[in-house]
Amino acid sequence: MLDRLQDDPYAYRRKINHYYPFHDEGEWELGKFLVENLTQTQMIKFLKLKWFDTRARPSFTTKDQLLDWMDSLPCFTEWKVSNIEFSGYKTVHPIELIWRDALEVVKQLFSDPIFANHMTYTPHVVNVGHQREYGDYMSADMAWKIQDYLPMGATQVPIILGSDKTHVTRITGGLEMHPVFITIGNVDSEVRSKATLRAWRCIAYMPITKFRVHPDYQSILQARLWHKCMDLVLANLKAAAVDGCFIPDPSRHIRYVFTPLHTLQLIFDTCRKVDPWDLDKFQKAAKAVNLSGVHMPYWRDWLFACPSVFLAGEVLHTCFKFFADHPLKWIKETVGAYELDSRFIVQHKRVGTRHFTKGITHVKQMTGREYRDIQRTIVASIAGAASPRFVRAIRAIVEFIYLAQNPVHSPQSLQSMEQALLDFHSFKGAIIEAEARKGKKGVKEDFFIPKLELMQSFKGTVERLGTLMQFSADTTERLLITHCKDLFPRTARQSKDFTEQCVRILNRQESMEIFDLYALLTSRGASLVNAMHTEEEEVAAANPALSWVSRVLPDEVTLVRGPRPVRNHFLKGILSGDALTAFQLNVTPDYRSLTLAEIPMKYALPDFYRALADFIARSSTSSGEHTRWDPKYGHYHAWNKFRLQLHSAFQQRLIMPSRVVQAYPPSDKFPFGNCDTVLIDAMGINVSYVAQVRLIFQPKVRRGSNLGLPSYLSNPLLYVQFFRFVANPDDRPELAMWTVERAYTQDENGNRHREGAVVQVTDVTHAVELIPVYGEAVGNGMSAATCLESYERFFLNNFTDKESYHTFSTEFV
Repeated sequence: MLDRLQDDPYAYRRKINHYYPFHDEGEWELGKFLVENLTQTQMIKFLKLKWFDTRARPSFTTKDQLLDWMDSLPCFTEWKVSNIEFSGYKTVHPIELIWRDALEVVKQLFSDPIFANHMTYTPHVVNVGHQREYGDYMSADMAWKIQDYLPMGATQVPIILGSDKTHVTRITGGLEMHPVFITIGNVDSEVRSKATLRAWRCIAYMPITKFRVHPDYQSILQARLWHKCMDLVLANLKAAAVDGCFIPDPSRHIRYVFTPLHTLQLIFDTCRKVDPWDLDKFQKAAKAVNLSGVHMPYWRDWLFACPSVFLAGEVLHTCFKFFADHPLKWIKETVGAYELDSRFIVQHKRVGTRHFTKGITHVKQMTGREYRDIQRTIVASIAGAASPRFVRAIRAIVEFIYLAQNPVHSPQSLQSMEQALLDFHSFKGAIIEAEARKGKKGVKEDFFIPKLELMQSFKGTVERLGTLMQFSADTTERLLITHCKDLFPRTARQSKDFTEQCVRILNRQESMEIFDLYALLTSRGASLVNAMHTEEEEVAAANPALSWVSRVLPDEVTLVRGPRPVRNHFLKGILSGDALTAFQLNVTPDYRSLTLAEIPMKYALPDFYRALADFIARSSTSSGEHTRWDPKYGHYHAWNKFRLQLHSAFQQRLIMPSRVVQAYPPSDKFPFGNCDTVLIDAMGINVSYVAQVRLIFQPKVRRGSNLGLPSYLSNPLLYVQFFRFVANPDDRPELAMWTVERAYTQDENGNRHREGAVVQVTDVTHAVELIPVYGEAVGNGMSAATCLESYERFFLNNFTDKESYHTFSTEFV
C-alpha cells in the first residue's frame, strides 16, 4: 500500500527530501501538531507571534499555506459529497451524504503492511485436544461454506460493518449523523477490537434528515434514506462479492478476492400487493408481517447476505443492556436499594477494580464497563438477602454473560453457555415469586423480553461466525470518539460549504496519517513491506504498527501512536518455579532496614519471628542449604505492594496486564492495614491455600559482612495469614463458590490468634477476591477499610474477571 506514494507527482522530490513539501522532519512535526491541535484562528495567532522575530520561521508563513501543503499530500480513498433526493418528499434541509467508496477502503485495509502479521486468508479448523475451537471468523463454519462457492484459489474478504448515531457538532441544535465504519474479518479480532489501531475505517456519514411529512412517516422515510445511502456507498463492494476483484495483500501478492457480508421473499410479496410509496398502506402491511417498511434494503443484492446470519448476537446490548434493564432491577426490588448499596460500599478495595463508594442504585446512566464491574460481585453480594432460587437464577444469567464473552469457544464451553441459560429458565420462577419483575402497571408474570429470546441464538452464531466479542458494539461506540468527535468541531456549521469543509478535514487527516508512517520508514532507509515473521512465544499486546517499527527501527518506537504494549514482567521479573507466573517489586523498597523488633510493631504481627524461624528451618531441611545468618539481628527491606502477572487462561501465548497485590501496614485510614488476598501453592504447609498478604519483605545482610544468604532467603518473602475451606461449590449450588473462613491457632499460653506463615513470593499463583458472607444484612460500622478484618467467613469470588472465572471453572475444580 505505502509504495503507492511513490507514484505521487512529487515522489521525485521526496527522493532528496523525504518530508517534502516540508523542509525537514522537525518542520513536518510542527505542521502536523498545528493542524491536529489548533483551530485555524489559533494557527494564525501562532504564526504571528513576536517569538519568530528573533528566530527562524518555518517554511510555511501562513495557515493557508500550511493547509495547502497538507492537502497536497497523497490520499488513497478520497471523500466526496453527494446530494440525495426522494421524489415526492421534501426535507427541511438538503440531504448531503459524505462518503467514499467502500471497496477502495477495503483494498486499502487488505493491502496495509501494518497488518501483515495479523492477517488470515483461508478458512481453517483449530483442534485443541479432542475439541474444535471457534475463534475468529475464519475458524467458523460460514467461512468454509462460502469458500466452497468461490473459484479455486480465491480469497474471501469478510466485510464487517458498524454504525451508531452521534452528534458531530457541539452547537445548539447540533448536527446528528450516522457514521458507518468498516473492517475486514481477515484482520485478527484482537487487533480489530481496539479502535485506536486503525483496523476500522469510516466510510460514510449518513445524514439524519427531517422530512416535511406527518410524524407517523418520519421513521420509515429515514430508514429508507439510510438504506439508499448504503446502496451508494457499498455498490462496488457488492459487485466484488459477485464477480470478485484483484487486490494486493500486505506482502504485495495479488489475490483474487470476494467480499461477502457477514429474506427477501416476504418483502417482495408485500411490494406486489401494496405500492411501497403509498406510505400509509405499505406501512400497515409491513407491520402486519413484522417488517420495518424498507422495501429496498441495501443487502438485497449482496451475495451470501442474510440478516439471520450477518446480524450477529451483540454482547454490549444483548447482554449488558439486558442485565441493566432487567436482572439488576429485579435485584433492587428484592434486596432493597439501601441494603444493596451497603453491600457494594463495604467491599474491599482492590487496585485496578472499580469500587462503588456511593453504591450502585443512585446512578441513572451507566456504561458497559460499569455494568461489568457490577456483575463482578453481584452474585456473592446478594447471597443471604434473597432466596437461594432467586440467587441461582441471577448466577445463571451472569454465568451466561461471562461465557458469551469468551475469546475462544469449544463445544464444551458452548454447552456450558446453553446450560447456564437453561438454568436461568429453570429458576426464573423465583423472580416472579419475589414480585421483582415489574412494569408500569405493577407486577409482571411473564418473561417476554426480546433480548432474552435473542440469547438462544448465541451458540449458533458462534458456530457460524466465530466468537461474539469480535462483533461487540463496544468497538463501534469507541470509534465515535477516535474517528468522529475531534473532526467536526473544526468546522463552521452555519457555513454554506460545511460539507466541503468536512471532506477537506477528512482527506487531510488520512493523508497526514499515511504520510507520517511513509516518511518515517523512507527517511531511515527501511523497507515499505512489513516482512512476515514468526511471532514471539509470548505476546504482551497487539499493536501492529508498533511491532513493525520496533523490529525495523527500534529507536523510533516513541513516534508511533496507539496503545502501548502490556509491560512484560516475564523478561526481567521474578519467575515462579514453573515459569507461569511473574512477579515485580519496585527497585527501591518502601521501608529500608527494618529490624526484627520493628516489624511486629509496625505491622501488628506478634508471631512474625516464629513464622520466619519455621520457614528457615523448613527450607534448610528441604533444600540442604544452611545459614549462619540470624534473623534476630538481621535487617529487612519491606514493600507495600507487588505485581503479579499471568498468561491468559484462554490463549497461553498472550500475557495479561499485571495485578497489584497490596500489603500496607495499619494506618489512620486503614486501622488493620490494607491487605489483599491470594491463592498460594506452597508445599509442606498443612494449611489452606487461600491467604491474606500482610507483609512483603526481604532479609538483607549488612555491607561488609561475609555472610551469604541461601537461595530461599535471596528473593522476596511474604508473611501471610490463612483461610480454611469450609464449604465447596456443591454445598451452595445457588452460588457454586467455595466458602472460606479465617484460620486460627493457639500459642503455648493458650491465646488464640490468626494462623500465619512465611512463604516465598513465588508460591503465589493468583490474586483472588473474597466477598464477606453478609447474611441477611450488612453489619453496623462496616466499611471498605475493615470488612476483610471484621468478617470471619467469605465467598471465594469466581466472577472477579473472565480470566478468573475460566480458571475456577477448569483448573481449580
